[in-house]
Amino acid sequence: MIRVLTGCTASGKTEWAIKYAREIGAEIVSADSQLFYRGMDIGTAKPNPDELKLVKHHLINIMDVSETMNIARYVAVAKETVEAVLTRGNAVLVVGGSGFYLKAFFSAVADHIEISPLLRSEIDAQLNRDGLESLVEQLKRLNPAGLGGLDIQNPRRVTRALERCLSTGKTLRELALEFEKIPAPFSNYTIELTQLEQKPEQLEKRIQMRVEQMLSAGLIDEVRALLSMGLRKNLTASKAIGYREVIDYLDGKLARQHLASEIISNTKGLVKKQKTWFKTQLPEHRHVAAETLTQAKDLFILS
Repeated sequence: MIRVLTGCTASGKTEWAIKYAREIGAEIVSADSQLFYRGMDIGTAKPNPDELKLVKHHLINIMDVSETMNIARYVAVAKETVEAVLTRGNAVLVVGGSGFYLKAFFSAVADHIEISPLLRSEIDAQLNRDGLESLVEQLKRLNPAGLGGLDIQNPRRVTRALERCLSTGKTLRELALEFEKIPAPFSNYTIELTQLEQKPEQLEKRIQMRVEQMLSAGLIDEVRALLSMGLRKNLTASKAIGYREVIDYLDGKLARQHLASEIISNTKGLVKKQKTWFKTQLPEHRHVAAETLTQAKDLFILS
């Protein structure tokens, strides 16, 4: 059995996950797209060293920022990790708010299309040279029937869609129909999913407090160090909220006095997207209000 705990940014997942894991003897498997990277600590609210000692964590600090995680790689290492934890006789608690990685536990999210390094570099060069709109226009020409629900504001989603169309000669619709036939990677497990929630006004306070703490803890210096390690090469990590705003500040595009408010505003925008994703992309699941929790075991029903 796999238990999955999700929730919006700043909802309190880390605190309650550790409490629950200690109570039932679970090991935590991360489903957070930013916790993979070494050095991305402050801006991701990564569990601190003391918290990591309390419970065994997996898939945290496994990559340099110059590397890039993809969903196929995540599924492979997550499956291996889950199997190893269960073999040891411990429970599995998956924790995270990154929708695409969470979805991997409930449905297929990775295809088997191989993208040549040359094609990938050509598309990346086009993105840097001509901008995102040029890739979108090319996708539209290849997909006269439309782009479906593709987020055309998301550079990573657009580049990956274009890569697949060019590599296969198929439209996004044709690829989607093929994709529906791929089995879910964790279909042989019983999975219980809980979404931890905060009242809107409380969540707003938590976001503001978190941003202030991050900046006072040295987020700017953390980003400087990560830039020297190749952060800009990682489109996903460098565009993560908290990091992209500090990069803009260091590049002279954002005034220091506006840095906190910009991060707070973008975090609120992320929360809205997360709520929509959880509602539309994840299976029906349990919602638990944080203010009602008195003991960690109440997070889940199944034992």
